[in-house]
Order: sequence, then C-alpha cells, then structure tokens
Amino acid sequence: MTRVGRVERVTKESKVLVEIDLDGTGTTEISTGVPFYDHMLDALGKHGAFDLTVRAEGDVELDAHHTVEDVAIVLGQAIRQALGDKKGIRRFGDAWIPMDEALAHAVVDVSGRPYTVHTGEPDVMQGFVVGGHYPTVLNRHVFESLAFHGHLALHVRVLDGRDPHHITEAEFKAVARALRAAVEPDARITGIASTKGAL
Repeated sequence: MTRVGRVERVTKESKVLVEIDLDGTGTTEISTGVPFYDHMLDALGKHGAFDLTVRAEGDVELDAHHTVEDVAIVLGQAIRQALGDKKGIRRFGDAWIPMDEALAHAVVDVSGRPYTVHTGEPDVMQGFVVGGHYPTVLNRHVFESLAFHGHLALHVRVLDGRDPHHITEAEFKAVARALRAAVEPDARITGIASTKGAL
C-alpha cells in the first residue's frame, strides 16, 4: 500500500506544493521563504519519519502569515489524501517532547472530525518574532489549519517554557511524533478503528 499525498494550491497570495509519504524515513526538502518555518517543517518530517517535500512561494515580503497558513492548509490536505480509507491504522497517537526548559504534549485522533485545542503558550508568544520573520502567534493558526484540512482532532499543550523558539520547536516535534503514532499501521487492526466503521 502506497500512502503518498501530493497537493498543489495556487492563490493570489501563494503557490504551494506539498508531497508526503507517511511510510518514509524522514527525508525532507523544504523551501517556504520563511527560514524558521522551514526548520519546523523539517523537524515535522524528520520526527514523524515522513518523506516530506514543501515548495512554497508567497508574499513574504509583506508578511509571513499567508505563506505559513497556506502551507499548513496544503499539508493537511496531503496528509488526508495519503491516509486514503484509513484502514489498519492505530488512529490515536500522543507524544511528550522536551526542549531544554520547554515541554509540549500533543495528542492526535485521525477521527475525520476536525478539532483543535491549543493551550499553555506564555503571553510572550503573542508578540515574539523568531529570526525577524516568523511570528510565534502563528503557531495556533498552523495547528488549526493542519487539523481542519487533515480532518484531525489535535490537542497541543505547552506545559513549560521560556524561550519562544524552544516552545515552538517542542510543539512541532510533539505533533510530528503523535501524528507518526496515529497513522502507523497496526497489524491487529484489519479494518477501520471505529465502532462506526468509518473515519
């Protein structure tokens, strides 16, 4: 079974291509024009063990917002496409990730019902810009867009942290590990992991 998604999206604000292989080895090729976001997406691919290609061009000279959001939208769509009928997957996954003083927890349910809970980021995240180009206030928007378009229930909690870089990185790595666990095949599940018979 090949679990690969490939989605392109073109608007007046951005042009985005995402390819993802859920059964990869963590090979990534990322270029969004937002260097810190590239770093986070690279971490998502590597820690999720997904082969991930992201190529995006957008109006980053205006603001990173459009490109960051549009990449998250397309990434969610590509994950949903790669999952296909979702037969034989674990469905649920969670991960605790520390990064120095920061600690993040993520839980994923590949439920088919989009929902996001994002809590615990300190107030400093509302006005901080990593590297002069990535506003950490976008973190919640990334996770909401990913969950909505991937049809995931996603909970992301920050339990501790001072440094916005560390907090953000812990969150992305936690989401990667939780998603990896949720989409992994489970040999004991031959159909859909739901009493409804569909996800």
